[in-house]
Amino acid sequence: MQTFDRFSPVPDIISALQTILANSRVIISADLDTPYSRLSNTDRSAIELKDRSISAIITERQQQLDATLHETSALETVMDCLKNLQKQLVEKVDKIIQSMNLHKGLLSPLWRLPNEVLSLIFVHCLPTHHHLMPAARLAPMLLTAICRRWREVAVNMPKLWCRLHIQEAEGRDWQRIAFCYSSWLERSRGFRLSLTLGSLRSRSTNTQNLLQPYINQISSLSILVHRQVPEFIMTDSLALEDLTVSIAYLNAMPAIAQFISRQRLSLRSLKLKGLVFNLHYLSCLNSVWAHLTNVELAIDQPNTVIHLLRLCSNLSAFTIHAVFMHTGIQAIEPFTHTKIQSLRIDNSNSGLTDSLSRLIDALSLPKLRVFEARYVRTWPHEELKAFLVRSNCPLMSLDLGFGVTTTDEQRAEYIAIIPSLEVVVDPMGRDHFI
Repeated sequence: MQTFDRFSPVPDIISALQTILANSRVIISADLDTPYSRLSNTDRSAIELKDRSISAIITERQQQLDATLHETSALETVMDCLKNLQKQLVEKVDKIIQSMNLHKGLLSPLWRLPNEVLSLIFVHCLPTHHHLMPAARLAPMLLTAICRRWREVAVNMPKLWCRLHIQEAEGRDWQRIAFCYSSWLERSRGFRLSLTLGSLRSRSTNTQNLLQPYINQISSLSILVHRQVPEFIMTDSLALEDLTVSIAYLNAMPAIAQFISRQRLSLRSLKLKGLVFNLHYLSCLNSVWAHLTNVELAIDQPNTVIHLLRLCSNLSAFTIHAVFMHTGIQAIEPFTHTKIQSLRIDNSNSGLTDSLSRLIDALSLPKLRVFEARYVRTWPHEELKAFLVRSNCPLMSLDLGFGVTTTDEQRAEYIAIIPSLEVVVDPMGRDHFI
């Protein structure tokens, strides 16, 4: 029989298989019947007379058995080789297709794009949501798996790796994802980082160790404070400009205020969610307000809004979540802010539109360019007209939607005050003046 090893080429395996099949036909087709096959076991006299002939038959059967077992073993070896060969051929097919696609790609105009153009395309491939989580099927990680050139371009683009959402985990899960986070952050190569941190424990040593080398790169940070303020965020960050804190634990406010106050020299945007601010909470951050240009807060009273505007002398964009409480009618002193260009009002307590009307009636914003309002059940049309006349502002966008209803006559009156406004109604039925 022909011999071969497990890595024999296809012709050798086929030749060996043909030899086994030929030999097997002889063995399988052999007639195993003898004159003694039908003798009864009790016919001892006949058997004793022919014992030599029977012994020869037994010897022949043993030889046939040995040959068959040998062929069976050889067949099993060939079958193993066939399985291994099939696996190799499947892998070879994949490599051939990959090579073919690669060389087809060389004919594509995309392959001839300069790296600078390819880099611009990669930036537009990023998901539109603000922060990213490592995912093999999403950019930027997806871009590193297309081909060698794309991987080199993507890995060497720090802009692709400057946004990241970090979710803490335990044990082996953390070791696995921490390696991915670390590789991601290393590719930022000193560029400013924008990070979102999920719910963290009070100590959060895993996250602290991960972020420590990059603490001075973090320019934008969004965190959720669940029970206690994580110790590591108390570290000074020389680059922090944009801070969003979602507060799920009211007693954490003193520690949060301490952290925010330590960032006052660099901080320009502050968004505090989950807490309704009153005059007491505002006073906790007195050292911060004057430096800010963008603020988003939930506020309890119109007077609190005016007080905050007095503190925020450099404010350019202001978002108010109006949660105005019933405390009777309080006098609101008129106030003019000379730097606000964007005002957004979300009237969360939609039943108290009178308080909102009095706030608008007290404000003058001569630099206002964008005004938005949401969830205002009874729209203060007359107060808004007086506000626009009084402010004499270069308004470019007036967006009244999601719970705000205006009539054709009211829209016409706004346009009469600011003729440059164009009325746009989107498919959702919201009114825009641009």
